[in-house]
Amino acid sequence: MAKTIKKQKSMEETLWDSANKLRGTVESSEYKHVVLGLIFLKFASDKFEERRKELIAEKKEQYLEMKEFYNMKNIFFLPEESRWSHIIKNAKQDDIALIIDTALHTTEKNNPSLKGALPDNYFSRLNMDVSKLAALLDTINNIDTLKDKQQDIVGRVYEYFLSKFALAEGKGKGEFYTPKSIVNLIAEMIEPYKGIIYDPACGSGGMFVQSMKFIENHHGDKKEVSIYGQEYTATTYKLAKMNLAIRGIAANLGAVPADTFGKDQHKDLKADYIMANPPFNQKDWRADNELVDDPRWKGYDVPSSSNANYGWILNMVAKLSENGIAGFVLSNGALSGGSTDYKIRRKLIENGLVEAIVILPGSMFYTTDISVSIWIINKNKSERTLKLNDIEKNYRERKDEVLFMDLRQIGIPFEKKFIQFSEENIDEISLTYHNWQLKDSDYKDVPEFCYSANLEEIAAKDYSLVPSKYIEFINRDENIDFGDKMTALQNEFAELLKAEEASKADLLNVFKELGYEIEL
Repeated sequence: MAKTIKKQKSMEETLWDSANKLRGTVESSEYKHVVLGLIFLKFASDKFEERRKELIAEKKEQYLEMKEFYNMKNIFFLPEESRWSHIIKNAKQDDIALIIDTALHTTEKNNPSLKGALPDNYFSRLNMDVSKLAALLDTINNIDTLKDKQQDIVGRVYEYFLSKFALAEGKGKGEFYTPKSIVNLIAEMIEPYKGIIYDPACGSGGMFVQSMKFIENHHGDKKEVSIYGQEYTATTYKLAKMNLAIRGIAANLGAVPADTFGKDQHKDLKADYIMANPPFNQKDWRADNELVDDPRWKGYDVPSSSNANYGWILNMVAKLSENGIAGFVLSNGALSGGSTDYKIRRKLIENGLVEAIVILPGSMFYTTDISVSIWIINKNKSERTLKLNDIEKNYRERKDEVLFMDLRQIGIPFEKKFIQFSEENIDEISLTYHNWQLKDSDYKDVPEFCYSANLEEIAAKDYSLVPSKYIEFINRDENIDFGDKMTALQNEFAELLKAEEASKADLLNVFKELGYEIEL
């Protein structure tokens, strides 16, 4: 008898299964904060204990309880009641929720950089089943967060959980997470090597994380990047702060969670790179008499109060430096139509700011099935030479051109019913875009994939940015003889009808033999 080989579960899967046991006692939208808060505490404690051993080895026992000797190594200082060993020792106690809340509170209190990042009295309020919480603590206790010195272990777990929670929360929720392959594509297209990176709707910080991974993958220097962002939802704001903290990424996400339109916390910011996935088709984002004189709309019409899409676009345009470039996701409704949108879109095109429009496949987002596109806005499309990470690039003049790309036939299956881009897909797409930008490249328009349109062509299409209006599509039936095709279909249909008559006759005979005549 053949033996069945059981696939070994990954650390992430094991942890996810354990976390799922909280269902029933905690809402799915809540338990991500439970799990990710505990993972953060485990990681912070492992780093603290490692540094503590270093101090002992260096014969510096007198400094073991001094914050400065931890902070100097970018490690959070943890008082006794914040340490993972203390939590595990009391994991089976009835007051374990209070013990965890105390650990989170004292961790934040002793580390100013974590201000506003950790849940406050969160576990006590949830009234969780103690045995299920203890089981989750045991599972997290088995994670060796220091196994990979690049902090990829805990980062990987965190990223896995954010994506799984986004999947689990379903349509209309989960706005805290943008699928990783989309973020990777944006990073590869705008190439955020150094300078200021900004995200006006930063969610859990995924754009920033992938920006840093882009820099690492291309052997850049993370110290040459500054990060600014803003997030409206308080719980998601905390997720972002934790997500960045476990990776040692310093960021200014504003003093508090706040609406980017109503309370812009980075008014004077000029960013070199913007990466964003703002809420799609946000309605009633301002009252009709609000923000009408906002400086972010200067030189353009005031965006419609019924849909925030162009509010987000103009916010990002206003925040770009003179050579800045932005890559962001919007619903396809922004590509055409709308009286106010039309005026703003036309001016953006005429001002030479729209560089590329990339339509994405369906089923890429976990929380919506509407069709979406990536916009690339570039403040400087002029001929120039740039040195990016020791690679010299000679850009051509593109002020009156827009690259349209259609990726609807590209991608690989993911989680059964979703689509994502493979690394090869991302390489092909970004290479096509960069070749289009450069002098003396081998860029060519490709049917059903890409087309470079000039301003005259776009004006002739009434300033629509819908890619299918420009990209050539091949009629796959053009080489088929219509008469031959119809004859073949006719013969096939005749055979089907004959088979149906034979089946009917056989059935009538069966009933007749049984003594039952059927009159038709």
